[in-house]
Amino acid sequence: MAATYKDAGVDLDVYAESMSRLPRLMRRTFTPRVIPSDGGFAGLFQLDFEGKLFSRNYQDPVLVSGTDGVGTKLKIAQQTGRHDSVGIDLVAMCVNDLLCTGAEPLFFLDYVAMGRDDPARLEQIVQGISDGCVAGDMALLGGETAIMPDMYATDDYDLAGFAVGVVERKRLIDGSLIGEGDVVLGLASSGLHSNGFSLVRKVIRDAGLSWKDRPDDFDGMSLADVCLQPTRIYTQAIRCVQAHYRVKQVLHGLAHITGGGFEENLDRVLPKHLDAEIDCGTWELPTVFRWLQQTGQIATSEMRRVFNMGIGMAAVVSEFYAASIASQINDLGIDCRPVGRIVRGTGKVRYVD
Repeated sequence: MAATYKDAGVDLDVYAESMSRLPRLMRRTFTPRVIPSDGGFAGLFQLDFEGKLFSRNYQDPVLVSGTDGVGTKLKIAQQTGRHDSVGIDLVAMCVNDLLCTGAEPLFFLDYVAMGRDDPARLEQIVQGISDGCVAGDMALLGGETAIMPDMYATDDYDLAGFAVGVVERKRLIDGSLIGEGDVVLGLASSGLHSNGFSLVRKVIRDAGLSWKDRPDDFDGMSLADVCLQPTRIYTQAIRCVQAHYRVKQVLHGLAHITGGGFEENLDRVLPKHLDAEIDCGTWELPTVFRWLQQTGQIATSEMRRVFNMGIGMAAVVSEFYAASIASQINDLGIDCRPVGRIVRGTGKVRYVD
């Protein structure tokens, strides 16, 4: 008998149904800077735009891009059948990196690879990506869905994406303005975000627990509820500060606190002659981190290296502006407080306990 693509595990009719569900999720993220390109092979975006609302009048624009994935947090989504929030994680991991340069997010593209086509599941995933783009103030300009049986198990999938933004060269944040006496502000995370889940899953597995279990520490929430809490997107907070200080560059450095913690993220923006002293006593460690450390008997040094420990973004600012900036961010519903200070050193992060 003649072989078909369907025999090999790819049903083109089902794929067509999947694709038909996605355009509305893209269009809800569009602004007038998106140039319609229905049926095209690439997304189109207008860098500048006439009109008071969207006009930027760039003088020396620099394009900024970043890419990332979600990691093994996806295994929890797959094991629990909850796919509506990991798309937010995907956008967050990319756009939060982008923000660290001072860039305005412009657009996002995603790549979804699946072991089998499932229109409803794909729609849930892309709904999350669309939600993340709305929160990140960027257009979901396009993407790719690949069905690859044998490459992935039947119900497995993987996500990757990248974000593009723009910043005026004179407003680029690169850490060069960081000076002795600057304050490190910590912007609270929404939980684990999207790092360290290989260790998270090991702790839960070794404890003989399931995703449905509800430890007393979590006030009725299941482990799935806690672990699938989506990564916070900091676009509104950073853009709010930038809009308030249109002339003065008050953000001397920004660091997205992901895998590696403060030590392996904040040090990336520090000048070679300065250190950041972080006082972990300035904020309360969220319950999920305390529970993981106790349940898995994890050393504090390991916790700090693997997880964000409740701080998802660090901003290095002049002491003079620190209180005002923290107040603006707190007003947006994101806890923001001084967590450290810049001192003479060798470009390292050290903890003051």
